[in-house]
Amino acid sequence: MKYLITTLRVLPFVMLAGLVQSTGLQGADAPKGAKEAPKKQAVVLGRPFDAPGTPKFTRFDGKPGANPPVDVDGDFLVGPEYVAAPETKAVAGVPQGKVEQFVMDSKDCKLFNPGIARKVFGTPDPKNPKTLIVETHNIDYKRTITVYIPAQYVPGTAAPLLVTHDGPGFGKPDMNLARILDNLIAQKRIPALIAVMIQNGGGDAQGHERGKEYDNMSGLFAEFIQNEVLPLVEKNYKVKITSDPEGRATMGTSSGGSAALIMAWYHPEWFRRVLTLSGTFVNQQWPFNPETPGGAWDFHDKLIPNSEPKPIRLYMAVGDRDLLNPNVMRDDMHDWVEANNRMAKVLKAKGYHYQYLYCLNSGHGIGNARPQILPGALEWLWKGYVPKDR
Repeated sequence: MKYLITTLRVLPFVMLAGLVQSTGLQGADAPKGAKEAPKKQAVVLGRPFDAPGTPKFTRFDGKPGANPPVDVDGDFLVGPEYVAAPETKAVAGVPQGKVEQFVMDSKDCKLFNPGIARKVFGTPDPKNPKTLIVETHNIDYKRTITVYIPAQYVPGTAAPLLVTHDGPGFGKPDMNLARILDNLIAQKRIPALIAVMIQNGGGDAQGHERGKEYDNMSGLFAEFIQNEVLPLVEKNYKVKITSDPEGRATMGTSSGGSAALIMAWYHPEWFRRVLTLSGTFVNQQWPFNPETPGGAWDFHDKLIPNSEPKPIRLYMAVGDRDLLNPNVMRDDMHDWVEANNRMAKVLKAKGYHYQYLYCLNSGHGIGNARPQILPGALEWLWKGYVPKDR
């Protein structure tokens, strides 16, 4: 396998790794030869938190900087003003982890080789309004893998793992997440974990590589990470990652969030802790799969309600001005707020450990709220973890 390795020290960059704000529509970040003109989004007004059918929220709104406790489950209201948590800032004397990067070439991979891209969005299938007819073409692509190794890591030991989606590009490491991890680990609020930030294959939604990886309801992307990405991480940096699923978390924003839950749902023997921001629990799967005709909408429509609870711990946050995108399909399954509200209700009904934040005055990706809520979200995510030497 061909790959390029470089070492990068912690630098003051500003975006959050793995938490890129995707439009969830027609990606403007497609590989060369597959670009589309950016589409303007209509301004979405805030949806009422107390509308009929919404969860009953415990209120922390009107208190800038206030987050729910990290040792309780349930539904919470925050905002509309936000204050960055102190853990987002570098603190003198706190040990800094190191950040490494390498590049994977699709031509050297077993899964997702070759990639796909489209030139136009597609048209509704007249025989099935839940899916699109999309013309795609094959592509080769490269993806950057960014690895955070905490200063407290002891060589030879098995470290807990955090996988993040939509990771940064090569030479552009995202240090805000590393800074948060440094502080939380030093304060012993989370374990000394290794974070693996995985760049997507390009584009967005149906017909693009990112959509193929993130929006399809199957275990394939988890299998790609488990069998192709993580072995390279361990080999390249002489680290060991725990095989204990309770010590493995995955997180992302938008389709990266739905991908995080899809990984744990189809492979709970590998991943059991999930963090989602503006999770795309809507119908964005392509091509059509009769087993899950509504794509990730099926999580709250039938999969979770009709299945025995799985050993998954799930954190969710959504903005009251998040996406409402009927697009060309008109299937009533493209409302991000409604999808996340429905997720919270079915998780509660089935007895899952979950925490759900409804963020006032916040849009898709909840960029204004993330610096306030992310440290607490990560701490909640890791509650109850007991290390095992695996």
